[in-house]
Amino acid sequence: MKVDVTRDVFRLAEAFTISRGSRTEAKVLTVHVTDGGVTGRGECVPYARYDETLESVEAEIHALPDRFDRAVLQDLLPAGAARNAVDCALWDLEAKAAGTPAWALAGLARPGPEITAFTLSLQDADKMRAAAAKHAHRPLLKVKLGTPDDMPRLEAVRAGAPAARIIIDANEGWSAEVYADLAPHLLRLGVELVEQPLPAGDDETLRGLDRPVPVCADESCHDRASLAALEGKYDIVNIKLDKTGGLTEALALRAEAERRGYGVFVGCMVGSSLAMAPAVLVAQGAAVTDLDGPLLLAEDRDPPLHYDADGVHPPDPALWG
Repeated sequence: MKVDVTRDVFRLAEAFTISRGSRTEAKVLTVHVTDGGVTGRGECVPYARYDETLESVEAEIHALPDRFDRAVLQDLLPAGAARNAVDCALWDLEAKAAGTPAWALAGLARPGPEITAFTLSLQDADKMRAAAAKHAHRPLLKVKLGTPDDMPRLEAVRAGAPAARIIIDANEGWSAEVYADLAPHLLRLGVELVEQPLPAGDDETLRGLDRPVPVCADESCHDRASLAALEGKYDIVNIKLDKTGGLTEALALRAEAERRGYGVFVGCMVGSSLAMAPAVLVAQGAAVTDLDGPLLLAEDRDPPLHYDADGVHPPDPALWG
């Protein structure tokens, strides 16, 4: 077995800003796993919020032994970007070696397209209103917020896209006081969901606060081990493969989250179609799908995922799986 890692950079169509900062390109790691003359691919996005860098994640991958399988990999690496890229590459390798789609290997039903959210970057209110108007035709807008003065931004987005479905993501940027002030206005403005309003390490306050719309755990939920601490604070969990450490744990997390009564939101980091492809399998029938990474790029993999009015479609096997 041979494992190769390359660094790839994809330009964004425009600057992408959240409460923690801004970027103009997506820097990713691409993993190729070759065995028996067959090669599988996976992609990850190292995330500074989780103390990951391109260098640290690459080092984790290079430290793997000469031979392992998906089951062994779950113990070799922790949940995170490194395990994600390798795990997804192994799924792709297995699918190509067997001549069987990854969804069938996973025991899933044949996947179809899923409507995906489209993310509006955090900007001043006038720019966010213009962005909302530009993308008002999309069925679901995800609005990046996370500052103490977000109400004008939210009002502006609703004015720009009066008929669109809206979810919001504070990226841990609010305090309990800010959330409590905004919460009564969410229903009035047609907000359907709030993602991670408080910092992951300071979200205990959510137990005592009214939740007029469902609250989704993102930074507070990584894998199945996270679920016990979420009870009474969150209604939905955001499953991202870069957090779970790959498709293997993502599917297990989804099953356990649903067993415990949580809704499922399938999200992504800003990456290419290769990163989104395995997540499309997890997103089948999810309450919310947010796999818009390729829609934010100025350039993508070849072949890319297909997006149309029906949403994001399952990948061509030439891309993954």
